[in-house]
Amino acid sequence: MKDIENILLCGLGAIGSVYANILSKYENFRVLVDEKRYERYTKEPLLFNGKELKLNYILPDNKSFSADLIIIATKYDGLFEAAENIKNFVNKDTLILSLLNGVTSEDIIAKKYGREKIPYSYFIGHSAVRNGRSITQDGIYQTVFGSDNPETVKRLKAFFDKSGIKYSIPDDIKHSMWSKFMLNACANQISAVLGLTFGEMLADEKCMNLALDVMHEVANIAKACKVKNPDSLINETMENLHKMIPEGKTSMLQDIEAGRKTEADMFAGVIIDLGKKYGIKTPLNEFLKTMIEIKEKKNIYQARPL
Repeated sequence: MKDIENILLCGLGAIGSVYANILSKYENFRVLVDEKRYERYTKEPLLFNGKELKLNYILPDNKSFSADLIIIATKYDGLFEAAENIKNFVNKDTLILSLLNGVTSEDIIAKKYGREKIPYSYFIGHSAVRNGRSITQDGIYQTVFGSDNPETVKRLKAFFDKSGIKYSIPDDIKHSMWSKFMLNACANQISAVLGLTFGEMLADEKCMNLALDVMHEVANIAKACKVKNPDSLINETMENLHKMIPEGKTSMLQDIEAGRKTEADMFAGVIIDLGKKYGIKTPLNEFLKTMIEIKEKKNIYQARPL
């Protein structure tokens, strides 16, 4: 079993910055950026909880670095570019960890690099908040992962233990991923449309009834996808919702407020597509996706110069 020594991170947003902060102590850690971001980050380094992130950046055309572990922490709309940009750094022993939300990113990356290199994984925790180049996060998070290959699990576990990255290994990683997916599908999307914090959502009976109906749509899709124990997903999602900081905002609401593109394609978009595939109606997700797209378009109009 080859130890993980050389690490490449792709994505320096709310999730990627958590790992950059931890891994910056390693000499063999690199952050993959394009030329535009390289110039920006070197001139104005990011701040994580008030501390300047001192990082070694690398460009996609560099061929001098080979990664044992590649962590992809981009948004969904950056996934395909990231999958292309990491090609010079992948070797026969490389593991690629995709921390994106949703249930499709591993399959997308596997089409290019092979299923054996891609364990299932996701990030769960309190949302990081970004204001300009300053990012704050309270340290509450976990890297959840699993694989059918025991050696892959051992390699990642050994590295996480050494580096101090928090993690958990569920008995059924696919069920666990769908549980997170359901949480995102209801909380992220509803909060983005209504502009509510977690506490405001939980305090509103009608809002929670809507969230519950969205969960049922996702549970029906999960059952069609042969996810084990799909009926337990709803209770798990409700429990996770009550663990969130009341004043916290979902990442999708933060995207809307900042004028960024959201991950509605990864949530409602995937649910709608799978619904069509299996003949399952998904009216609430269709409605939420439409409303989010209207908000995104409004942001575009507002950003245009007069």
